[in-house]
Amino acid sequence: MPDRHVVLIHGAWAGSWVWDGILEGLRAAGYTPHPVDLPGNGNDDTSPAAVTLDLYAAHVAGLIDSLDGPVQLVAHSGGGLTATAVAEQRAERIAGVAYVAGMMLPSGLPFAEACAELVSTAPEVSGVGPFLQRSADGLGTRVPAEIACALFFHDVPLPQALAAAQRLGAQPDGGRSVAARWTPDRFGRLPRLYIECSADRSVVPAVQKWMQELVPGAERVTLDCGHAPQLSKPDALLASLLPFFSRHAETVF
Repeated sequence: MPDRHVVLIHGAWAGSWVWDGILEGLRAAGYTPHPVDLPGNGNDDTSPAAVTLDLYAAHVAGLIDSLDGPVQLVAHSGGGLTATAVAEQRAERIAGVAYVAGMMLPSGLPFAEACAELVSTAPEVSGVGPFLQRSADGLGTRVPAEIACALFFHDVPLPQALAAAQRLGAQPDGGRSVAARWTPDRFGRLPRLYIECSADRSVVPAVQKWMQELVPGAERVTLDCGHAPQLSKPDALLASLLPFFSRHAETVF
């Protein structure tokens, strides 16, 4: 029986550490987790100026190429764009794609452009955008710790929320202002799960639902939590992911 692999993709400003709370649960369920640190986000020597969605996708695709058997992709928030791009490139290796309050968008549509028409009637759609600060090198942005606690981690115990906020790094613009391109015959054929976070203050519920309307066909689970269930409700997140993995254990190609 081949190994059962789960590749975990973090969102903007974060790192592989954001998944720490579910790794043991995945292992106990028989899966090998692979939390990824995307290049240029402070965990390697990649220049922020070199960061692109293509670089992110190539990094994750390279990991998948080193593994045997089908792979489950799980992506949080902005990591959804990378997951979509990787799933298009390596569709034959992907058993399913799960988005955790993730950016699941039509081919070629950037998140900011997708939300533009909603902002005038629902300013909260802007999420963290109005509060971002430029990074010291001018090539990206940072999230002030107090804003991260208020918008990302408001339902996480305070000591843990503060620690997570302090771990957030600079996010290169080249890895955030991007659009994934995909085709119906590759990404479009793959099983998908969308995990809604009903108390999310960053990717607000209205936007999560709207993305599911724009890209229909995903299974859906709703969790009563904020933007980061990996931290606030890891057991509930696991309980949402594992049945999806079981239902879609093999690739569809």
